[in-house]
Amino acid sequence: MGREKQTSKTSKRDAQRDLEKERRTEQTMAEYSSLLSDLSENITNEDLEQLKSACKEDIPEDQSNNITSSKEWFSYLEKNDKLAQDNLSYIEHIFEISRRPDLLTRVIEYRTTVLKISEDDEIDTKLTRIPSAKKYKDIIRQPSEDEIIKLAPPPKKV
Repeated sequence: MGREKQTSKTSKRDAQRDLEKERRTEQTMAEYSSLLSDLSENITNEDLEQLKSACKEDIPEDQSNNITSSKEWFSYLEKNDKLAQDNLSYIEHIFEISRRPDLLTRVIEYRTTVLKISEDDEIDTKLTRIPSAKKYKDIIRQPSEDEIIKLAPPPKKV
C-alpha cells in the first residue's frame, strides 16, 4: 500500500512538472513568434534583398527568388534548420554582416530575457555569441536625459 501511495505522489509530481514545462515551452513559442513578427515589421523589401544576398551561400538562387517577404524568409530558414526558437545564431550573424544593429539587438534581447542566455554566459549552446553585438546594444540604446544636448532656440529676426 505504501508503495502505491508513493508512486501516486511521484506520478502527480511528474505530471505537474510536465505541465509546467509545457507552459514554459508555449510561452517561449509565443515570445519567439512575437520576435519574428517584430523583426518582420522592421524589414523592408530592400532590406530583404540585402538579407537574402547575405545568405546566398545557404539559399539557392531559384528558391531565393521565390522568397518575397521577410516572413517567407524566416520560414525558409526554419525549414532548413538555420533558425529555431533556441537557435538564433544564424540570423544574428546575418543581421551583423548586413549592418542591422537594430534587428540584432532585438534578437539579443530575446536571447537574454526569454532564453536567459547572455553574452557573458560560458554555456556551450547552439547560440553563437557575437563579440561585437555588445557594442551595437550600446550604440542604439536611448540616451538619458543628462546625455541629450539641449540646443538654444534660433535667434529672432530683427
